[in-house]
Amino acid sequence: MPVSFRIDRLRPVVALFAAALIAGTATLAHAQQQEPRKQQTQPQKPAAKPKAPAAAPAKPAAPPVAAKTEALPPSQVGIGTLARQAFMVDPQTSSVMLFKDADQPMHPSSMAKMMTIYIVFEELAAGRIKLDTRFRVSERARNMGGSRMFVELGSEVAVEDLIKGMIILSGNDACVVVAEGLSGSEESFADRMTKRGRELGMTKSVFKNASGWPADGQFTTARDLAVLAWRTIDDYPKYYRYYSETNWTYNNIKQENRNRLLKITAGTDGLKTGHTEEGGYGQATSAVRDGRRLILVVNGLTSMAERAQETSRLMEWGFREFTNTTIFRAGDTVVEAPVWLGAQDKVPLVVGRAVLVTTPSGQAASPRVVARYDGPLPAPLVKGTQIGTVAVALADGRIIEYPLEVGADVARMGVIGRVTTMIQHYLFGWLS
Repeated sequence: MPVSFRIDRLRPVVALFAAALIAGTATLAHAQQQEPRKQQTQPQKPAAKPKAPAAAPAKPAAPPVAAKTEALPPSQVGIGTLARQAFMVDPQTSSVMLFKDADQPMHPSSMAKMMTIYIVFEELAAGRIKLDTRFRVSERARNMGGSRMFVELGSEVAVEDLIKGMIILSGNDACVVVAEGLSGSEESFADRMTKRGRELGMTKSVFKNASGWPADGQFTTARDLAVLAWRTIDDYPKYYRYYSETNWTYNNIKQENRNRLLKITAGTDGLKTGHTEEGGYGQATSAVRDGRRLILVVNGLTSMAERAQETSRLMEWGFREFTNTTIFRAGDTVVEAPVWLGAQDKVPLVVGRAVLVTTPSGQAASPRVVARYDGPLPAPLVKGTQIGTVAVALADGRIIEYPLEVGADVARMGVIGRVTTMIQHYLFGWLS
């Protein structure tokens, strides 16, 4: 695979995943928030189904929503979808495979709970709370409608149970308990959610409560939720496992996780569904196969069944139609850099993590690679020190940057060697 290199002066490293996502498509031309249970959303069946006229020929039964999928509404990037908003990304490469109005404001619904849960994970990782820390249930929490964990007024609930209540049961009551336990009030906690979201790169999200219950001025985007999903997975793998649990019993009430893809789509390990009357049915989903992860956010679908079917279809498409190619493995040498006043003339510059690119299946990956650093590098040098970046220019015009590190220790020359080299430099100039 041809790869070209060019040494350039050091430039600032591009912001993390959120900024890469923003670049990813830059080149491309109030009702109740309850997640209704299946039996509540299905219309009552008539007593008898009318029979077709005898003369009419029998037709095979069509698969669900087959008529709709024949002419799907188009997306700006990728295939058409029934979803009003959709965004699919490979977080390892920041490659956007599906984009449909993904920066359009939309109701977060219960997908807002991902932000509440992220903050809980953050508190756990920092040691400020523990899984067995207990928060008291207020009257406000107990009286929450919609999807519930069914906590009891005045009881104290362990943080681990509240995490399961928010993720598996989509409990609005659990969210209020957490918000009040961590910030004193839900309003204060919502301000914290918005602020933390902005720090993560969720530039178009505003939260007004901890559960996603419909509220004026509360909104997010499909892209922002994808950023949040990846930060949750990448920052807190120890706690992310809760998202893969399919059911849970609390207070003698067993409820199923509304994320049907956990059971029907291979590799699915999270994240969260949501629904409002105005915003429709949505879902943030992640799945991993053969070490490759995809994150998908959809919203604006018309039913739980359509949400499950469309989300599964899009995820299968993403894994089938795209593949990742490794350009450099972690530790591979990208280029050798000259060393100034070092015990050796050159030092390898390596990538600390694998450099991957996403391409359509069957298409060869041939990106241009540019090593950017400020050279020659003055000795001494310590292995692992970040010294610049590797810029990978993709076919769609995007440029993704990875840290470039010193691959070996390099000591300084002895006194005589340094004096000799400096005399040569000042008399003859740098000749290398």
